[in-house]
Amino acid sequence: MNQTPPSKSHVQLIWGAALVAAGAAVFFRIPQVMPQLAQMGQSAAAMGYIRICFYIMGILLVGGGARKIIQYFRQGESRPSAVPTDPDE
Repeated sequence: MNQTPPSKSHVQLIWGAALVAAGAAVFFRIPQVMPQLAQMGQSAAAMGYIRICFYIMGILLVGGGARKIIQYFRQGESRPSAVPTDPDE
């Protein structure tokens, strides 16, 4: 019954995975949303700008999530050992 809360690094791993998933969803959703936005009567230049903004948002989400995931695994390699050592020896 006594459960310890997940460490901050585990939360960061989950957050990174969520960011990557959201970024991937943006990339898959852009082709579906752009025709709907075009029906609103926007000019071609505005549609190009909107498309570029969506892709930049997707890149930032995937990049930020990947960075968090990479930091999690690099942090795992540099964790100190569980055996305490005496600094006086």
